[in-house]
Amino acid sequence: MTTRIATRFRGRTALVTGAGSGIGRAIALAFAAEGAQVVVAGRRPEPLDETVALIEKRGGEALAVPTDVSRSADAEALVAAAVDRYGSLDVAVNNAGVFRGGRPLADLSEADWRTQLDINVTGVFLALRAETARMRRQPTGGAIVNVSSTFGPHTTSPGAAAYSATKAAVTALSRGAALDHIRDGVRINVVSPGATATPMSLRPGETETDRAERVRATLPLGRISTTEEVAAAVLYLASDDAATVVGTDLVVDSGGSL
Repeated sequence: MTTRIATRFRGRTALVTGAGSGIGRAIALAFAAEGAQVVVAGRRPEPLDETVALIEKRGGEALAVPTDVSRSADAEALVAAAVDRYGSLDVAVNNAGVFRGGRPLADLSEADWRTQLDINVTGVFLALRAETARMRRQPTGGAIVNVSSTFGPHTTSPGAAAYSATKAAVTALSRGAALDHIRDGVRINVVSPGATATPMSLRPGETETDRAERVRATLPLGRISTTEEVAAAVLYLASDDAATVVGTDLVVDSGGSL
């Protein structure tokens, strides 16, 4: 067992949605490595339990709370569970999101449109509302980072019109909320990842080797981001190092949106 090094988030409680895999799991592990007590949320309990096990194996402390962020009752219960277990909610990362696309807008079903809207936009709103309501009652306030995307606010791609619309909404919602609540002691920012080392960045039938060859020629940096690199950006915005950073949208995309 590796003992964690408690640094920037020692003694703080961090909540991460969409923490069962990919970027969300990397964010949860990164917070735990820096001393936070981590509450991990997602729709399926099994991946959340795996994330908790990874955190505990490394000497950290975590709680899994199965949550459907598109339901207001679930969002409220998630925040309550964090506070009941650890006494406060100091950091929240709203990372849960889905992609339903890969085909032109005219061929997108209404069900796929509504699924993306419900989780990517309404889910962020409901979680953000519950988190902010709690944090503004705390003497220490809190920090929130919403995970958007380069698709929508910064660029787009064929077959991603609806997804791009939802992520543009996340960025706009975050900036407005940041202005609404900074005087309440709640600091809100956004991280917009580009292509990252998760299955979402693989094209149909593409292997990881194929992807590496493709992005070597198409991205200015010549490679995609790791999930750990996206997590590092999130932790920066959530930390006291970014104490005067409010309502920003930090792009992590290997230069892809330039």
